[in-house]
Amino acid sequence: MEPAWRQAGKGRGRGRAGGGSGPPQPAVPRPARDSRTPAVGREGGSGRGRGAAYAAVTTSGAVQESHLNEKQSSQNKFEEIRKANQAAAQKFTDVQYSSSSEEDEEEEIHGKQGKILTSTFTTYTDQTGGDVTELERTRQYLSDAFQSGAITCLICIASVKRNQPVWSCSGCYCIFHMPCIQKWAKDSIFLVSSVTDEDFGKKDHPWPCPKCRYEYKQSQTPNRYNCYCGKVEDPPLDPWLLPHSCGQVCDRDFKPSCGHRCLLLCHPGPCPPCPKMVTVTCFCKKAKAVPRRCSAKAWSCQQSCGRVLPCGQHACASPCHAGDCQPCPRVSKQRCLCGKNIAERLCASPVWQCEKVCGRTLPCGNHTCEMVCHPGLCGECPRAGNRACPCGKSKYSLPCTEDVPTCGDTCEKVMECGLHKCSMRCHRGPCETCRQEVEKQCRCGKYSKLMPCHKEYLCESKCPKTKNCQRHQCKRKCCSGNCPPCDQSCGRTMGCRNHKCPSVCHRGSCYPCPETVDVKCNCSTTCIKVPCGRERTTKPPKCKELCRNPPTCHHSSRERHRCHFGACPPCRQPCQRVLKKCGHVCPAPCHDEVMVKQTDKHQLAGPWEQPSEPAFVQTALPCPRCKVPIPRACLGEHEVTPLPCHAVGPFSCKRPCGRLLSCGNHTCMRECHVVSQLSDTQDKHKAGKECQQCEEGCSEPRPPGCSHPCVLPCHTGACPPCTQMIRVKCHCKIMSLFIECLKITTADKNTKTILSSCKNQCPKQLPCGHRCKETCHPGDCEESCNQKVKLKCPCKRIKKEVPCFKARETQISVECDEACKDVKKRAAKLKEAEERAASEEEKRKQQVRNTVSS
Repeated sequence: MEPAWRQAGKGRGRGRAGGGSGPPQPAVPRPARDSRTPAVGREGGSGRGRGAAYAAVTTSGAVQESHLNEKQSSQNKFEEIRKANQAAAQKFTDVQYSSSSEEDEEEEIHGKQGKILTSTFTTYTDQTGGDVTELERTRQYLSDAFQSGAITCLICIASVKRNQPVWSCSGCYCIFHMPCIQKWAKDSIFLVSSVTDEDFGKKDHPWPCPKCRYEYKQSQTPNRYNCYCGKVEDPPLDPWLLPHSCGQVCDRDFKPSCGHRCLLLCHPGPCPPCPKMVTVTCFCKKAKAVPRRCSAKAWSCQQSCGRVLPCGQHACASPCHAGDCQPCPRVSKQRCLCGKNIAERLCASPVWQCEKVCGRTLPCGNHTCEMVCHPGLCGECPRAGNRACPCGKSKYSLPCTEDVPTCGDTCEKVMECGLHKCSMRCHRGPCETCRQEVEKQCRCGKYSKLMPCHKEYLCESKCPKTKNCQRHQCKRKCCSGNCPPCDQSCGRTMGCRNHKCPSVCHRGSCYPCPETVDVKCNCSTTCIKVPCGRERTTKPPKCKELCRNPPTCHHSSRERHRCHFGACPPCRQPCQRVLKKCGHVCPAPCHDEVMVKQTDKHQLAGPWEQPSEPAFVQTALPCPRCKVPIPRACLGEHEVTPLPCHAVGPFSCKRPCGRLLSCGNHTCMRECHVVSQLSDTQDKHKAGKECQQCEEGCSEPRPPGCSHPCVLPCHTGACPPCTQMIRVKCHCKIMSLFIECLKITTADKNTKTILSSCKNQCPKQLPCGHRCKETCHPGDCEESCNQKVKLKCPCKRIKKEVPCFKARETQISVECDEACKDVKKRAAKLKEAEERAASEEEKRKQQVRNTVSS
């Protein structure tokens, strides 16, 4: 079988086989008809007779019918495609140009966020009476947690998502990805250890927060994902809670500590001030204690402090204040330590020196005190007593007026080099520089040389090692191996990709860029600050200002909508153009710029060619037909209906005519039609000549209870009495009775009871088990049964007949008499004798068995 695209080109009718189910084929020029090809629809031909002509006519009719069906099918398909195209165009327009749905979604999201924020603050506002002035800082943290892209990890410069594990710094409350902060801590500890530790990695070095540099111990490196308050590990993602929150009460201690705990639900950022009410007095304890908010419990009564100042002479005159009093601000005349000078000085600093040498004569009487102004005695002369020579080997006891002589021995003090001793004789003053020649190694240890001991030997070789930054070479002359830290600028591009690192050259990742960038809306009125590097991925803020773009349709101004990027949404204002045919104003939405699907008539070359995507073109459409309602009465004047202006004309309301026919009982049931009136005085509710004639039967209401129709046709006056026989069941539901309809419908309640009775005994059974004695009756049977029953005494000797209802009510009982008691006694004695005889018989048998066995 050949493919469909080959079959479509063969023959004249192949393309429409199957009743036109496939798409219509385009007209293709056909070659001239060959003599061997039969001509469909030709009325006659050479060598053909009447049968051929009849067949040709039949075939022509079938072809015409096929064309008619194909045309109808094509019309239906055209309507379906047109509706689909309109729906696609409307959907494309709504998605591309309509912002109302986005605004609705945003409002819904904001409403949901508002509910979550309100539930988070409920426990706090219950304590403050609804006051939320202290929650602004916390509210900002919570709002950033909801806003997409507001929280950025400063290590990887990426957004923190709701489902990613995070860690929050306890110093600055900045949020980081858990893997990022773990890598940061590990790298920081490694860098510090590699530079400072001789025993690498054995000391517990702290690591800093990337933002605030708050230091943490190595044991505080985060290894578990906890909620903000730290109660729940791996908190589940809940759309009705804050991201990364457990939803429980925070319960963290307030900072500064006051003994109370945070009342908010688990939240990011710092806890708000304590909302509890406490009773406290002022700083000076003079005022009466008053209730105040715990976060602001420190207060001043503004009275004078009155506490004695450290000077011991004056009282504090400052208003009631916290902490220690200020130094005394008064001035007084005070003597110096030596007592020679008097000066005006602050009362708070009474001790002072006059900066003069004491000059008083020492006890030796030969020298004076050389100390600066001091209190108390000057002390002994420093030259009195035993004194040593300059080298310290010999000691002398001389007066303070004589100098100690040199001893003449070798000095032998250790010189500044710390290796050799002074070889000079005992002398006053410092020893000379060491001049002994020694073999010295250079600082890097590569070379050695004989040179004076006091000189340092440095070679000219440059250090080839890399500095602690692992980027630059040391190049210091004669380096000892402990290379100095690199002092060059880092200069690497930071994670923001906008700036270079300004820090000194270092190892590892650069610190986050400290700069912030403004992300603005289209009109630059609203802007938000984001970390540098996030401006390319941050969504512009929602501006509340109105769009300032000029209109592009025939209206003088655009609809009021907010500032936005891209093209404005299509104008939805009423068109308001005057229609030419009727003069009404067009109420349809503006249609100057409507997206219409462009029809592509390109014929595909084959199945290998893919159809192109539908293209939409912005086109101005004409005004739709006028739909202004015009009141018009129907043909039968039953109602006045507002019709669209373009469809005004005679119409039928499709209701029955309703005019009264000549019989006076029925109305015309024809669909609303024109009724001609012969005169103006004729009643409009009476039927006209165009109305139908009455052909119904009698429609008078039947008597109550009668369901039979009247035997007469439609008539006036009363209907004859109904003589139909009705079959009814008797009260006991056993027999069927036939009664005239008139009798039973006109009878009262008692008569109906008599008519419905079969006059036989009631077959129902009473609760006692006897049959009802009454004739067929309605309702339940009477419970008082009068049938005679027999009662017996307990020994069943005496019998008595009583009515059944009395026996059931236990009103009568039969008791045993004296004869019954005698009979019972005789029976008891007889039974006892029988038992005694049986016992004796058993004993006799036992004795016989014992005798036989022995």
